Amino acid sequence: MLVRIRSKDGNFRFQLEPTSTASELAEKILETTKDADPSTICISERPRGGEVNLNTLTMRTLQGLGLKHGDLLFVSYKGPSEASTSNTNGTVTNSTAQHVAPSVAKRPWELVTEDPVDTFYRQRDGKIPRPRDTRFCRHGTNAMCDYCMPLEPYDADYHTKQNIKHLSFHAYLLKISPPSSVTSSAASLPPLAPLSYKVKTPCPSGGHPAWPAGICTGCQPSAITLQPQPFRMVDHLEFADRDIIDRFLHAWRHTATQRFGWLIGRYAPYDEVPMGIKAVVEAIHEPSQEGEVDGLSLGLPWEDEARVQNLAGSASSPLMIVGQIFTDLTPDETDKTKLIYKRHKSSYFLSSLETIWAAGQQLRHPTPSQSSPTGIFSSRLVTAVLSGTEEGGVDVQAYQVSEQACAMVDADMIEASVEPGIVRVKEEDRDVDTARYVPDVFFRYKNEYGLEVKKSAKPCFPVEYLIVNVTHGFPKNPAPLFRTIAFPIENRPGLEDQDVQHVLKELHRLRAFDVVDSRHGQTGDEVTSRIQLAYWLSDWHLVSFLGTVDLFSPVELSILARTASAPNLEDPTVLDELLSTNGWQTLVTIARESAAPPRPSAPAPTLSAPDREDIPPELFNEFMEGGGGNVGSSSDGLTVCPHCTFENSHSGGDCDVCGLPLG
Repeated sequence: MLVRIRSKDGNFRFQLEPTSTASELAEKILETTKDADPSTICISERPRGGEVNLNTLTMRTLQGLGLKHGDLLFVSYKGPSEASTSNTNGTVTNSTAQHVAPSVAKRPWELVTEDPVDTFYRQRDGKIPRPRDTRFCRHGTNAMCDYCMPLEPYDADYHTKQNIKHLSFHAYLLKISPPSSVTSSAASLPPLAPLSYKVKTPCPSGGHPAWPAGICTGCQPSAITLQPQPFRMVDHLEFADRDIIDRFLHAWRHTATQRFGWLIGRYAPYDEVPMGIKAVVEAIHEPSQEGEVDGLSLGLPWEDEARVQNLAGSASSPLMIVGQIFTDLTPDETDKTKLIYKRHKSSYFLSSLETIWAAGQQLRHPTPSQSSPTGIFSSRLVTAVLSGTEEGGVDVQAYQVSEQACAMVDADMIEASVEPGIVRVKEEDRDVDTARYVPDVFFRYKNEYGLEVKKSAKPCFPVEYLIVNVTHGFPKNPAPLFRTIAFPIENRPGLEDQDVQHVLKELHRLRAFDVVDSRHGQTGDEVTSRIQLAYWLSDWHLVSFLGTVDLFSPVELSILARTASAPNLEDPTVLDELLSTNGWQTLVTIARESAAPPRPSAPAPTLSAPDREDIPPELFNEFMEGGGGNVGSSSDGLTVCPHCTFENSHSGGDCDVCGLPLG
């Protein structure tokens, strides 16, 4: 590779290998100088500022420093006399270089850890393969022409033919990124630029007081033209199992009040769209809320958010919050078996209030990205709505809000209106405490003559300009991480109550205290018991509830979540790690000790003549005269058990000693 340097001695070029170290570069630089002190040689990517002492980078390779073929470095150094008279300054320079070196070697966006699906697509070109065209291809099987060569993932004709409205995120990245053949320094910069409609404070020019005392063209945001977003961060919303939606609807079916839940899942490649991404939902976690017939109230801030996110991240396939879902269901008064069809193109899809709420949640859940200079860009949080269909049934509708919507909410520029399909632009405010600058906002539409017209968005505009559609569906062959969804769901008081006694009862039914690890239990019944217990544990709501009973440590909770979401629950060793934890052993011990003694399967004995042959007549007569033969006949209010003769202080249920029925 060719490395260019510029110093006070002139311009020079060095032919080096990408694996060459910084010390080899220093030797080349020393050959071009007359009396440079090797300990003072500094390099930088800019003529002024950002200098790094080469002594701090001795063992680093040029490739590791981010240098590419043809890069230009600016070199500065001091002579022996200058270095000897400025030891103190030299020390400061070295310490400063140590702080600067990491940022030069690794730029901020390169330190970001992206989602696995982003890493997956960065290693692929995303080309769309095409078969050989039998009409136009005139070449051999190993050749290629314009009619059969792969298409770029952002090819417009392909998207039109496949009825794909938006580019996927990574296809959009490839479209706006410069070709790999370009070697300029600008080509290595991130191609994305997060939107911001806030006033720059302080002003870059520095010629006036900060906002709201002053403003100029250098610090004020430009005028905004609302337009459809060409890409979407998520292309598809997939529910791992239909029972997830059915259990979520269970609350509305029994209470007729609306419900809200967070979508717990992961992101995966989506093959139906070039370089597409889908959000796979494995569970719905319902926070504390108060449902109403026409709305709901959430308990904010969500106090359990950190615990739920940590628990989800401990699953066998790490999960996270991928979206939110809520119901908007209203029965038809003329036919209670059907629902009102209220969300359609003639009314609205997301109301202005819901859109602003969704934008706020997307701002709270940004997406880490190495393609943005800030290290984050937009959000993959999906908003799903359960609403009535045209036929009166229930269906899911999924959306995201655009980057422009998030930027406008972040700048406090818009608010909801009484009309659900209309967004209102706020007025400008110059008060110190509530300062708000609102630039000119425009939107385009086609008039009655089919001409595109630009119109001011003040004071209001349609909410559709802020919405991005997301498709949804269910897998053909469901394979959810959590196989069961029978445990009561959290925060449904009065309808489904989560209780420790319910857990202990199920553990006793499954004989969990008799289940041992695979090394000691090899019989058919023992293997069956382990599998039944594993399937019962594979329930998100059960795992989440066990995290609140203070029996499991954080490490043990991670083991529990990993076990419950294991890909193969029929593996004999799947429970071994969990069975050895102190928290699990404590739980099954409590289940064993708290269980009532089992009733005998044989019928209770009767005091017939053959059964009392060994009883002396005087004792039998005395017992019968004292009321022992009739339950509840004791004169002092005690109930005598007909089986063991214990005097119970109550008259119903089972005996306190033998456990047999008193009646």
